[in-house]
Amino acid sequence: QLQASGGGLVQAGGSLRLSCAASGRTDRTWTIGWFRQAPGKEREFVGTSFRGQRVYYGDSVKGRFTISRDNAKNTVYLQMNSLEPEDTAVYYCAADSRLILSSIRYPDRYDYWGQGTQVTVSS
Repeated sequence: QLQASGGGLVQAGGSLRLSCAASGRTDRTWTIGWFRQAPGKEREFVGTSFRGQRVYYGDSVKGRFTISRDNAKNTVYLQMNSLEPEDTAVYYCAADSRLILSSIRYPDRYDYWGQGTQVTVSS
């Protein structure tokens, strides 16, 4: 139900935009977010569009990453600017219909996941 795309190789300081296309039962009221996982590390909260109402970000990406949502296309975007080598990871989008605000940063609270897209930032 979730298809992530847009990853690739970029130099430090560059930009990428990831897309997460949702299908099936997802609609504008669902919470759709992004997580990332680097080798040997736990899955990290990047940001989320909470119930289509407000966007929240992880501390490590605030001011550099922006989440937007096109409800007509049922797609959520992650615009990543000023990329750093530390941003290198597999990026996943996730969705849930019943998530509460206090749970948005925890990956195990999301019921649906996309397949992940690799982002590599070279120094």
